Amino acid sequence: MSEYETYSGWDFDKFDDGSLKIVGEVQLRKYGKFLEDYAAQLKGIEDALDDSIGDAWDFTLDPIKLQYCPYEQTSLLELIKTDNKVFNKVITVFASLCCEMGVLKHEAETKYYNALMFYGEGEPTTGLQEGDAQVMLGQFMPFMQELSCFVARCYEVVKNVIHQLSSLFNTSKGAPRVIDISQVHFTTVFEHLGQLLCVLITLDEIVANQHSLKEHWTLYKRMLKSVHHNPARFNIDSVKLRPFEKLLMRLQGQLLDGMIMQSCVEQLFDENHVYVTKNSYFAEEFAYNIRVLFSQIEPKIGDPSEMDHRLQYVGICGLYVLHFQIFRVIDKKVFKQLWDVYKKIPSITLTGNIMWSPNKFLLRSLSPHISKILDKRSQSHVATQTQTYLTNKVQSVIRDVQQYYVQVCSWMIRMESGMGAANSVVDDLTHKCSLFIQGLLWAHNISHLVKTVMNIHAYTNKPLTKTAVLALCRLIELLKSIEATFHRRTMVIAESITHIVQHLQFLAMSAVNTAKKRIISDKKYSDKRLDVLSALVLVENAISGAPTKERVLVAKLAMAVGSQMKAFRDDEFANFRNILMKMEVMSDLRGKLKEACDCSFVYWHRVIFPIYVADRYANAVDAHRLHYMFAALADCVAPMKHSHHLESNEDLLAAFFKEIEENLEDHLLGPLCRSVETDLRLSIHQHLQVGEMNPFKVTSKDFTHFLKMKPIRMFNHYINVKAHVTHYLDKTFYKLTTVALHDWKTYAEMRNLAAQKYGLHMTEGHLPTQTLEQGLDVLEIMRNIHIFVSKYLYNVNNQIFVERSSSNKHLNTINIRHIANSIRTHGTGIMNTTVNFTYQFLRKKFFIFSQFMYDEHIKSRLIKDCRYFKEVKDENNQMYPFERADRFNKGIRKLGLTPDGDSYLDQFRNLISQIGNAMGYIRMIRSGGLRCCSNAIRFVPDVDDIINFEELCAVENLSEETQNAASNLDNVLGNLAKNFAEGTEYFKMLVDVFSPEFRTSKNMHLRNFFMILPPLSLNFVEYSIGCKEKLNKKNKVGAAFTDDGFAMGVAYILKLLDQYRDFDSLHWFHSVRRKYAQEKEGVKKAQVEDEKLMQTGSLTIKRLETYQREFDLLYYSLSSARIFFRADKTAAEEHEEDKEKAANEEAVESEVITTPQEVPSSVPAIQAPPPKTTLPAITA
Repeated sequence: MSEYETYSGWDFDKFDDGSLKIVGEVQLRKYGKFLEDYAAQLKGIEDALDDSIGDAWDFTLDPIKLQYCPYEQTSLLELIKTDNKVFNKVITVFASLCCEMGVLKHEAETKYYNALMFYGEGEPTTGLQEGDAQVMLGQFMPFMQELSCFVARCYEVVKNVIHQLSSLFNTSKGAPRVIDISQVHFTTVFEHLGQLLCVLITLDEIVANQHSLKEHWTLYKRMLKSVHHNPARFNIDSVKLRPFEKLLMRLQGQLLDGMIMQSCVEQLFDENHVYVTKNSYFAEEFAYNIRVLFSQIEPKIGDPSEMDHRLQYVGICGLYVLHFQIFRVIDKKVFKQLWDVYKKIPSITLTGNIMWSPNKFLLRSLSPHISKILDKRSQSHVATQTQTYLTNKVQSVIRDVQQYYVQVCSWMIRMESGMGAANSVVDDLTHKCSLFIQGLLWAHNISHLVKTVMNIHAYTNKPLTKTAVLALCRLIELLKSIEATFHRRTMVIAESITHIVQHLQFLAMSAVNTAKKRIISDKKYSDKRLDVLSALVLVENAISGAPTKERVLVAKLAMAVGSQMKAFRDDEFANFRNILMKMEVMSDLRGKLKEACDCSFVYWHRVIFPIYVADRYANAVDAHRLHYMFAALADCVAPMKHSHHLESNEDLLAAFFKEIEENLEDHLLGPLCRSVETDLRLSIHQHLQVGEMNPFKVTSKDFTHFLKMKPIRMFNHYINVKAHVTHYLDKTFYKLTTVALHDWKTYAEMRNLAAQKYGLHMTEGHLPTQTLEQGLDVLEIMRNIHIFVSKYLYNVNNQIFVERSSSNKHLNTINIRHIANSIRTHGTGIMNTTVNFTYQFLRKKFFIFSQFMYDEHIKSRLIKDCRYFKEVKDENNQMYPFERADRFNKGIRKLGLTPDGDSYLDQFRNLISQIGNAMGYIRMIRSGGLRCCSNAIRFVPDVDDIINFEELCAVENLSEETQNAASNLDNVLGNLAKNFAEGTEYFKMLVDVFSPEFRTSKNMHLRNFFMILPPLSLNFVEYSIGCKEKLNKKNKVGAAFTDDGFAMGVAYILKLLDQYRDFDSLHWFHSVRRKYAQEKEGVKKAQVEDEKLMQTGSLTIKRLETYQREFDLLYYSLSSARIFFRADKTAAEEHEEDKEKAANEEAVESEVITTPQEVPSSVPAIQAPPPKTTLPAITA
């Protein structure tokens, strides 16, 4: 067995071969490598978050808080342990009651106050619909039942406290003697009792100010009455209805009639063998504690060292009324002292916007028993003092703001920089403690001032001036800046708090030890001495641990017994109380600070927010102050979450958020966006001299403060002002660019300027390329060709259409690039349709053209002009006389004018211009198609040698779908190459389709068209000069600088009628040139003969040169237009064409049955047949 035991385990060799050391070193290296990697990862995380890691915390960003308030983990029975069992029981009872009253007070402040105050909030702006009020109150009913139970519990606690105190402070015969109470005063118990009475007073005041609740309660009772009369209709058991009605009546009497406090003090206290009303010693003790509490609190009210003393004063008033109701004794001196507090402060803010007048409360609670003490003059003086107080505060608020601003800034500087500047550790801790408490005092003082002024104004319906409103908003900012400073220095405060508390505990322990030594030094034994010694031991035990609320409370209660027998000198006891107060504040610094800096009252005065935001925008400095105001608004969220009257409190939060967001948008973000946009526009258009921009004369705002500001935290959202402005400019620039595409460059420059001046990095518009320079769409022009040719003017050399007139500050243009882009958008197939639409349009116009030429006045004049020219052409060197054309142009006006002052010849000129514009549009369509085709084919490497993809796919044995796709690609490339190389001759098509019909015998009345061109061209020149002269006038209606549609139309019609030679035989432009040359020579001779005519002659020569230049421009345009219709042929080509023409004429004459004289009397029309084949076009 021993052998088995020896070899069954792990046995190591007796000698050391070094393997263990090697393995250990390997493991250590691995562990070291792991630590290095882990440290590197931590360093990387720290570097990534370096902006948010450090001693300074940002209250707008931090998702967590460091809570350093200690919480008690043991029960009061374990805390209160001494050898004196009776003493233990007394302290335990009062400590438990004080804790209970503290819990009730906290429950009321967090749950019941807010739910009552917010009832009725969140209603729609249009008001409640019928039945909504009853539904709202029905949802609120469970809360009312809870409130009723809470009030009943408060009554029981108050009665229990009174019973316990009465039983202790009872010196009557037969009463049990618990401890020696001759010099014992439990002021702390009365203080907590006053706080509980303050809760009941506050509930009364909230209900009194809650008008919506009372109105809805009345409507709810009426509804119940209707249900009671007809329960079957509402499917309700009438048996259950009666108890519910009784419950409503009980709730109304208990809660809504303003008797919560009064019912508490009027309840029967003489019961369970405790006769409180007959206990004279307790009555005197009660009165003594009221006097002591008032003497401690009254000097602090309105003093810079005031904290929550105003609410304690409310509790003292409640204690005084309770004392009166129990003992029916009025202490005139104490009453007078309580009454005269109004001279310091007329009203006190209980919670939110609820104001409480102590004078009205005392008057209501003690009447008529104080009628002998108080005269009417004293009562009227209260109202006068309220007005005086309000006036003085409003007048001094600006000065107060300046003082607080300097003091708070000085305190903040000390908090930031002077935390460790003391000579010793003790001095450093004392300095920090006083610094923290000083910040807390500033917060309380500012809070009292803001709440009092705002709430009294609302309470008395007195308007506040804008200056006062902005000053109060500045105080709210200071309040939140104090809170932010504490939060920012959280790390330093957390480190210091423990040491400060320990130092205070040491000082308190020293004082207690000194008192203990005094008691122990007295060798005389007595019960009283034993009680004092037990109390001091209990104090010592309580303050030796963590300074929780329970331990501090036990220390205060024990000190009420331990301060007997001159254990403390007066200065020592005052110093101990001061130390205990500091310890209490330091242990719950965050809670005290939250209470002092709470700005939830802003919800009830949110009408000031638009004024504040508008002022922030108007001043455009200190933009960071907005963070503090939004932090104040965020304080409203927690109370709103306790509302019970809506289905969800999120509805109330959403309505509040929407209201704040709209105010911010209307008064800050919207104006800021528009101002930045305006500034960018003015900067870009400075060359236009848009006004005075001298910074010494015109004050310009610097908006960079807003754009550099950190995102604003608004409840659970963040508002990035810079991103908001950037988005607004992006959206605006994009929309305006799509409306006016020609402004894209301006907005691009504004984007660059926004980046340079404001740091706004905007996104590019990235508008689709086909819409950048498309202009009017081809489809729109095609559908409205008749409007287009009348509204636009053609320029034959630049091949561009310019809008004739516009109500805008610019004229639209259409060129080849626009047409090409439009064709790329819709496809090249649209070109066929466009030409067909133009053909239909020309048919209608040629019908009007034929009517005009067939008119007897026109036809007879042209026949006369033909005959006259044949007679005089030899004399005039084969040139048509200028005077004859001028006479025709002027004479035709005798036939009549339109309402616009146009003659028949003017209308005929417009007709020919529209025909020419249509032909110019056809030319542009062809050019645009070629451009679109060239842009598409530029990706083909060699147009002359295009690879056949279908054959390549067949060689590679690819799938049938792939070969079909390759075949389609080959067809597309083939069409592109064909169209790119050839194009389509649309002009030739439109000439060929109309010319046969124009040249038939039934349209013989058109044969003299060439003879009307001299007066028509003269009319056009006069019109053109008039249009160009209007360009220099203020009223530019009818102004134009080009109209080559006339030349285009003339060239086209001459080609259709084959009258190029006939028109050239007139030598019209030579005649014009000779006419103006002769007139200029005559003027020059007249100038030589008479010097007085020099100026007149110069003007005449200038006018003649203007006319000559316009005729030359018309000649050049007409010559250019004739090229499009191949009228510039060589002599050989013309000779061949003459032969063909003669042969065609012989064939036509042999077929013509009627002579030209036998043309029917009805007005003939051009009846050109439509194209026999589909008009060819560039096809994809």
